[in-house]
Amino acid sequence: MSSPLTRRTAESERKHSYTRIFRYRLPDGQTEEPQSVEVVGSFSRWQPVVLHRDGKQDSWHAPVHHIPGNKTHHYMLLINGKPAYDKLCDGLATPHGFEEEQFQLATEKVPRVLMLFAQTK
Repeated sequence: MSSPLTRRTAESERKHSYTRIFRYRLPDGQTEEPQSVEVVGSFSRWQPVVLHRDGKQDSWHAPVHHIPGNKTHHYMLLINGKPAYDKLCDGLATPHGFEEEQFQLATEKVPRVLMLFAQTK
């Protein structure tokens, strides 16, 4: 049985969360479709979320629900299991910790992960 404090905390987290639809399109000039497209991030505890192919929009997408608000999240797109740049990301961040380091993307200066700025309803 949960305590009133636990219930209030869970309600507060739901109240201050949001949904984001992650999308991926093939880069210009690329015609070979990937076998898998996923997103991983702090909002999914670095567990993959599969993006599904949408032939009408010629893209892959997946909604991710209950992303905690009031904080910045780090994430990566995985194309065939390999980190890829998301042109819709909010910025780049230095990876912190094992989870982020295993998904980092090489850049000209240093390895990075993608950023998703906090949102609230």
